[in-house]
Amino acid sequence: MTESALITDLYQLTMLEAYRKLGFAEPAVFELYARRLPPERGFLLIAGLEQALEYLESFRFEAAELDWLAGLGRFAPDFIDYLAALRFTGEVWAAPEGTVLFADEPWLRVVAPLPEAQFVESRLINLLHYQTLIASKAARCVLAAGGRPLIDFGMRRAHGAEAACLAARAAAVAGFAGTATVEAGRRYGLPLYGTMAHSFIQAHEDEAAAFAGFARCHKDPTTLLIDTYDTLAAAREVVELKASGASVGAVRIDSGDLERLSREVRAILNAGGCRDVRILVSGTLDEYQVEKLLALGAPIDSFAIGTRLGTSADAPSIDCAYKLEEYAGRPRRKRAWGKETWPGRKQVYRTFDAGGRIAADTVALESEAVDGVALLKPVMRAGRRLSAPEPLAVLRERATRSLATLPPGALALVDPVPVTPAISAGIRALAAEVDARAL
Repeated sequence: MTESALITDLYQLTMLEAYRKLGFAEPAVFELYARRLPPERGFLLIAGLEQALEYLESFRFEAAELDWLAGLGRFAPDFIDYLAALRFTGEVWAAPEGTVLFADEPWLRVVAPLPEAQFVESRLINLLHYQTLIASKAARCVLAAGGRPLIDFGMRRAHGAEAACLAARAAAVAGFAGTATVEAGRRYGLPLYGTMAHSFIQAHEDEAAAFAGFARCHKDPTTLLIDTYDTLAAAREVVELKASGASVGAVRIDSGDLERLSREVRAILNAGGCRDVRILVSGTLDEYQVEKLLALGAPIDSFAIGTRLGTSADAPSIDCAYKLEEYAGRPRRKRAWGKETWPGRKQVYRTFDAGGRIAADTVALESEAVDGVALLKPVMRAGRRLSAPEPLAVLRERATRSLATLPPGALALVDPVPVTPAISAGIRALAAEVDARAL
C-alpha cells in the first residue's frame, strides 16, 4: 500500500515544529486503546497491525509533499528540511492480529523520540480503528452463521476504495471465506466470489436464456441470481437447466422473505434432483438477520454480507485513543473528566477457566509480576519489524481460537456483557503519585 506522510492531522505538524523549537526530543511512550466499547459490542477483534507496521517502517516525506508544505508559507524552511530527514526509529509492542480485547486494554504501545511517536498518531488510529471495527462486526457474523461460509459484498457502499479493500481483509481475519472485491483478492490473496447482477437477466428477453448463456460462458459451477422476476419460477428454470447438463453450483436470493423463499426454493431444487445446488442469500444482511434466519430453520448454505459490514452499521465507530503515558522517563497522565488515562508502560495479562474461557483480564504495569498470559508482544525495534508479515490463514486461526475463549455474555448479539479488566494496584498507585505531583 502506497502511503503519504500527509495522511495526518495538521496539528501533528504544528506540534512537531514546536517540539523541535523547544527541544522536546526525549523518548515518549504512547498507547492506543479503546476507552469504552460500543454498547452493541461485547468484544473487539484486533486487526490492521500489518498495515500499521508497514506505515511505520516506510514512513517518510516525499519531495513533492515537502514542496507542497513549503508552498503553504506557514512552516519555516529549516523545519521542512527537518521533515525530509524524519523517520520512525522506535519500538512497538502490540496484541497480535486476531486477538480479542476489551476497554482500557492497549492494542499497541509505541516507544520513540517524542516527535516521531507523536506524529504517527493520526494514521495509526486511522488504520487500526477501521480494521478492528470491521473485524469485530465480521466476527459476530461468523459466530451467528454457525460454520456456514460468509462472503464480503461490501465494496460498492464502503467509504472509499481503501476502506473496501481493508474491510475485505479485516473480514477475512475474522473468518469470512472470501470477497467480491477484486483488488482485495489481488492485494491480500483472498478467494474471490461473485455471481451476476439483475441487469444481466434484464438484458435478455428471456430469463431461462440468460441463465443458460451465463452458465455456458463459465466452465466452473456457476451461481445464478434468481429473484429478478419470480423467484420460484426461476428456481424451476434452474432445475431444467441443470437437467440439460449445465454446471450450476448455487442460486442466490437477494430480496423478499428470505426464510420463506429459501424453504420453497430448496423444496423445488430437491424435487428436481438438485440437492447439490446450494442456496446463497444476500440483501442488507448482518449478524442479526443471519441469526434470525437460522433460528427459524431456513435452509441457507451461505451468506453474502455487504453494506452493514463495510460500514459497521449498528456501531460505526469505536471510542479509541492514542495517549502519552510516559515522557523522558517520567509517567504522564491525562485527568480530563471522562477521558482520564492510566500512566506508565502497561501489559495485559489474561487468565482462563477450566473450560478455556477468559476468567479475568488485568491491565498492569510492564514491571509488575501478574498471573496470566501476557498479550502484548514486541513487533518492531529500531523502526524495523521483527518478523515477516503473518499469512492471513495464521491470523484467521488465531482469531478463531481467541473468539472461542469469550464468555457467553461477551458473545451475545443483543445487550452483550464485555469482560471488564482489572486495573492493577501498581497502576493505581502510579496514578496517585502523578496526581500528587501535579498539585
